[in-house]
Amino acid sequence: MDNDIMLDWPNLGKYQKDNGVLLQSESDERRVVFMGDSITEEWSNLYPSYFKERSYVNRGIGGQTTPQMLIRFKQDVIDLSPYLVLILAGTNDIAGNTGNATIKMITDNIFSMSELASLQDINVILCSILPVKKYDWARQIKDPPTIITSVNSQLKAYATKRGITYLDYYSKMVDGEQGLNDKYTYDGVHPNQEGYVLMSELAEDAISEILSL
Repeated sequence: MDNDIMLDWPNLGKYQKDNGVLLQSESDERRVVFMGDSITEEWSNLYPSYFKERSYVNRGIGGQTTPQMLIRFKQDVIDLSPYLVLILAGTNDIAGNTGNATIKMITDNIFSMSELASLQDINVILCSILPVKKYDWARQIKDPPTIITSVNSQLKAYATKRGITYLDYYSKMVDGEQGLNDKYTYDGVHPNQEGYVLMSELAEDAISEILSL
């Protein structure tokens, strides 16, 4: 592994320059930040018009897990002073990208990001993990659907308790075998363009409701 990557484990360097430019720009629009992993990062590549036509900021980094996101949450979300953040995280934890992670470890990190945002009066949308039947790069992980369902259940319960929005991508994209519907994916984990179109519609409904308050 590249030594620079090991030294910058949460990849704080990826968006440092972009964040600086963004903070120097003047805009009256209420900023919306998307925080996540490759599913968020690739959204801007496979369906770029969704971000370009709005004042939405993509802060996804491929392969990341929730502890990495939690470390960079201050820099890549809070310091940008957004009105709203969407947090989509956890699938790489389940796949073991940075080691074994329990359901509690995953949800604790996501809840911590949510609470850090709330302390700064940033509105939060907690997003469900997308369905996955198996991880091709981590076939040793047994029964991802059961883990994903459990995490999503806890995310929804937390959102309800805290009075924040829970965005349910899962139920709109799952197939009959608890995997990601072939219509919306090219590899069973990541959305294709059609998947991002659907996610954009669902996200926009949730965002519009908050921005209208």
